[in-house]
Amino acid sequence: MVRTIISHKSTRLFLILSGFFVANALIAEIIGVKIFSLEKTLGFAPMGIKLFGETLDVNLTAGVLLWPVVFIMTDIINEYYGMRGVRFLSWLTAGLIAFAFLIFLGAMWLTPADFFLTSKQGSGITNMQEAYRAVLGQGGFIIIGSLTAFLLGQLIDVFVFHKIKKVTGEKNIWLRATGSTLVSQFIDSFVVLFIAFYVGTRVNQQGDDFVWPLSLFLAVGVVNYIYKFLVAVLLTPVIYLVHHWIESYLGKELATEMKKSAMSDE
Repeated sequence: MVRTIISHKSTRLFLILSGFFVANALIAEIIGVKIFSLEKTLGFAPMGIKLFGETLDVNLTAGVLLWPVVFIMTDIINEYYGMRGVRFLSWLTAGLIAFAFLIFLGAMWLTPADFFLTSKQGSGITNMQEAYRAVLGQGGFIIIGSLTAFLLGQLIDVFVFHKIKKVTGEKNIWLRATGSTLVSQFIDSFVVLFIAFYVGTRVNQQGDDFVWPLSLFLAVGVVNYIYKFLVAVLLTPVIYLVHHWIESYLGKELATEMKKSAMSDE
């Protein structure tokens, strides 16, 4: 039975795309705890961008390295498997991310072995349990904000993609793929910051803890969106390459049939 299922090219392709989709989304959530300087990574001096009264450098979460891949996968899956295919994977991925963080919490709750606590002191880590907690123990509002932004972004992306394709037909792959990503990423950029930091720092405020002002929320959101905008445009050739590979793999007849079926799948 299994051999019969995976013998179909369309099923194998869905499994491959789904695997990349889920894996990249989950990894992006885990590595997103790290904030890096884009300018320093590329060997440039910090830019000191002035927006809404704030002076910002281009500091991004490490998760941005993989989120563009997720949205390319979204558009490809949308192209061949329709809105229901993307919705199914989006809800599945959100559930798996939530499950992963529950497992992380359980692992952090376990009492560490004595030798584990001091096992990396030679590397400058005085307490491995605290280091473990710091990396995997993202705050509740960050997780909620990230999952909410992810789901909203996915649902908006698939909706805009289909609307553009209904107007353009099979032409202008770049327009529906890049256009839907730009719209969805605008929402994603601000929703995650609003819930995770603008609201989160207010709810969790203790004493003199830093609270994000509106100006910082807007400024960081704009900088993040500009980065995602540029990446989406730069990755346009990759979308064409993936389309070419899939068309070659499926064959023209099957690919045409799948795309036609995907467009009728509201």
